[in-house]
Amino acid sequence: MAQKRRVLLTIAYDGTDYSGFALQKTSPKPTIEGLVNHAIHALTGEEVCVIGASRTDAGVHALGNVAVFDTESPIPPEKMCFALNPLLPHDVRIISSRAVDKDFHPRHVPCLKTYRYHILNAPFDIPTRMRYVHRVPMKLDVDRMQEGALFLEGEHDFTSFCSVATQAENHVRKIEKILMKKSELSDKIFVDEESDDISEIILEITGNGFLYNMVRIIAGTLIQVGTGARNPEDVKTMLEAKDRRAAGPTAPPQGLVLNCLKFTEF
Repeated sequence: MAQKRRVLLTIAYDGTDYSGFALQKTSPKPTIEGLVNHAIHALTGEEVCVIGASRTDAGVHALGNVAVFDTESPIPPEKMCFALNPLLPHDVRIISSRAVDKDFHPRHVPCLKTYRYHILNAPFDIPTRMRYVHRVPMKLDVDRMQEGALFLEGEHDFTSFCSVATQAENHVRKIEKILMKKSELSDKIFVDEESDDISEIILEITGNGFLYNMVRIIAGTLIQVGTGARNPEDVKTMLEAKDRRAAGPTAPPQGLVLNCLKFTEF
């Protein structure tokens, strides 16, 4: 009998047409985990259930989610990505694959996750970006958003910034870095000199873990700060309240991308 090996996959996907990463008993759309399980079975004949590092929500995208599975297949681990990709939809791709220790578990090893939330600050939609941004028509003040964001850096109880449906008992997380970036799009897209109010604002946030809807609630809150509906210092008060009702709304999923994971002890 062939010896089992554990293979690590780095997975990128457009989450628009999927019910998130994690396999579900019932869901209106396929899941990324289900598709990858099916592709591995089609390739190797093995019944597997991949273990993902991050259970991204329905509609959320990823450039670098990670999952592992055990296999007796003779296919070299580093070639597994090439063998699996033809068996997956065009909007799901295995970016890389490699062997890891048999006891490696992506949710039990300390890591830093980086998410990016993309905001289109424009009076109208741009069709080529609609699947990957949340459009906000009101003018946003990025400096105010950054000022508010800085209150979230460090280790805090993020009860105010997670869904009441979370199953996590401990709401303490540590944000290593949070940064607002603004890119003017008018000169890249339009020739009309009067179209000078189009920009993309990116919230980039790195931490040791995130609660259910945490990044999207942070994004929704900072958007309110950017429009002037909330003051930057209100973010500190929200943290201290430890009450979901204190923070802003949950921003839509399509603007969120799991950018990368960095395992700190691997």
